[in-house]
Amino acid sequence: MATKTINLNTEDIEDDCLCSEITTTCSIPLEQKDVEETQSLALNRPNGYLKGESRIERAWSHWKKLGEPKLIVAPMVDNSELPFRLLCRKYGAEAAYTPMLHSRLFNEDEKYRAMEFSTCKEDRPLFVQFCANNPDTLLEAARKVEPYCDYVDINFGCPQRIAKRGNYGAFLMDNLSLVKSLVEKLANNLNVPVSCKIRIFPNLQDTLSYAKMLEDAGCSLLAVHGRTRDEKDGRKFRANWEAIKAVRNVVRIPVLANGNIRHIDDVHSCLEETGADGVLSADPLLENPALFAGYRTAEWGLGVAGMKEDDKLDQAELLIEYLRFCERYPVPWRIIRSHVHKLLGEWFRIQPSVREDFNKQYKLTFEFLYDLVNRLKELGVRIPLYVKDTQQAVSAN
Repeated sequence: MATKTINLNTEDIEDDCLCSEITTTCSIPLEQKDVEETQSLALNRPNGYLKGESRIERAWSHWKKLGEPKLIVAPMVDNSELPFRLLCRKYGAEAAYTPMLHSRLFNEDEKYRAMEFSTCKEDRPLFVQFCANNPDTLLEAARKVEPYCDYVDINFGCPQRIAKRGNYGAFLMDNLSLVKSLVEKLANNLNVPVSCKIRIFPNLQDTLSYAKMLEDAGCSLLAVHGRTRDEKDGRKFRANWEAIKAVRNVVRIPVLANGNIRHIDDVHSCLEETGADGVLSADPLLENPALFAGYRTAEWGLGVAGMKEDDKLDQAELLIEYLRFCERYPVPWRIIRSHVHKLLGEWFRIQPSVREDFNKQYKLTFEFLYDLVNRLKELGVRIPLYVKDTQQAVSAN
């Protein structure tokens, strides 16, 4: 299967350039033939995914076919790209979302499409997420990716100012008729199910009505971020698991919980308290992509009873693994730069001169980044990850 080759102009900013000229079978082959075949399937089957067995039965049948994944990488702009998804999958993630893609740009700009979305056979189950405020534009974008994913997801949760300016994300909570039309457009015309990611309203009843409306419109899976649109700071505002539990109890489709997932014990607590069918984690994974495998950063492991330092895996090793994925599956340097800061943030605080050298580096290379990790090690910097002390647990029993 042929793949896209991207030729960038020399005036492009370095960080917006791909980290490698290598093309791989992992890049999405957006060939017209594939798109036309997929469109034909949908057009020959009116009401696309909704026909046949009941919507609810199909929603559950699809979810079970995927293995009912419980540990899921949340969508993160410029951060949940393919190499990072693969790293998280290596360490326990069972499904993942792409970063939010802008539906209009995805349709109009071939370079944007090729730069911002890639996948491969190991990258499943996969949710491809779009923001949109026009049903036809959204459908056009969704049809381009439906052969390569398990859900097309609509972002109704982004609370940032850019979403307000663009009239998408959580700001569509003020226009529920548009929300409904976006979901219906996809549910009635795609051959893959539609999922939605939402935030809660300040009023619980409004949230429950919202969730039911999405289900009735054709949503097959609902991811609920347990914070309101105004609660942007995850460290300041605790996610409301009770609201997620209430949603779980009123809808009949699979529900995912998002918020307060900082380590594996949070996963177990959230599933138990909300009754959700899976959990999403976002920012904590950026510092610790091995979270779902039971590893903890010092913030959540140091001094905690039953935890011990892991003598092999740390954030520097995770960064090296991430960079190797990037060499195989190229992404823009700006994304790599962001991950380096997230993974080595605490290390840089110990050796700020290394951070300064990194920030000064206008043009990144893999050689420079591997040398940077080695330099930190030579300076004696190592912040361990923590894991459960199985020996201690055995002794206690």
